[in-house]
Amino acid sequence: MMRRRDFITLLGGAAAWPIAAGAQQPALPVVGFFSGRSPDDSARYGAAFRKGLSTSGGIEGQGLMVEYHWLDGQYDQLPALMADLVRRRVTVIAGIGVPIVLAAKAATASVPIVFAVADDPVGLGLVASLARPGANATGINFLALEVVAKRLNLLRELLPKATRIAVLVNPTNGTNADSTLRDASEAARALGMQIHAIKASTVGEVDAAFATMVRDQVDALFVGADAFLISRRVQIAITAARHGIPTVATERDEVEVGALMSYGTDIEDVYRQVGDYTVRVLKGGKPAEMPVQQATKFEFMINLTTARVIGLDLPAALLARADEVIE
Repeated sequence: MMRRRDFITLLGGAAAWPIAAGAQQPALPVVGFFSGRSPDDSARYGAAFRKGLSTSGGIEGQGLMVEYHWLDGQYDQLPALMADLVRRRVTVIAGIGVPIVLAAKAATASVPIVFAVADDPVGLGLVASLARPGANATGINFLALEVVAKRLNLLRELLPKATRIAVLVNPTNGTNADSTLRDASEAARALGMQIHAIKASTVGEVDAAFATMVRDQVDALFVGADAFLISRRVQIAITAARHGIPTVATERDEVEVGALMSYGTDIEDVYRQVGDYTVRVLKGGKPAEMPVQQATKFEFMINLTTARVIGLDLPAALLARADEVIE
């Protein structure tokens, strides 16, 4: 039996329905946001994206809604996710990472796409030119691949006698893996180094990769720019230290958990830039006419504790150039 108090509550709610319906606001524009990073990174990088939104006057939950997808380096679900967003007529797709953006471009030629990619957007077929993209996509090139030679030069400065360099890439991120290996091979030849290509796309394959490095007696490890590999940064840093393998990576996140060095784009700033460009599109900007921006903030990080653990004396000149030294 319904109690009197419950009946009054229900009646009151029912009476309010017509009022609520009459006051219903138009649906907010929806941004479909994709990152290859782990959900564990969502607080930090989601905040950076929202900071970019607010830079151009966009506030999540008021002028727009964001549907977040943190893929943890697993890209097989992308075609279905993109098809669903296009079917629901999402307002803008914002994506960080080559596999994500290529999936978005394959899914739609009309929904605006704001991207951040490490490789050349023109070479990827995302835009006609950096100055005038010409279609439905524009965004940020964060130049992770362009600094491959810089990372290898840092390794040469740290380890003048190093010749055998393992380059770890994720084969499921094929475009990125191929570009990383190509650029690393070219830079290594100029430095008298030999590249040992090693691939891993699962936790078990990361362990197997280190078994290969130990067997091949590599002098150092170069970790490619990839969301899955970054999500396994703790595993990679700990295992590299255990085997005494100096490691150069792409992001400060990797050095913070134990990688020896990193040199690359300030990724938080990239997420901020994507948020900023997303709001510009929501306000009427046409991706075809919005130039592709390039990342401008780079960081050189060193973990001095890791150097001590693996028994390396770091050159004073190298330490002096670091933006941050973790002890």
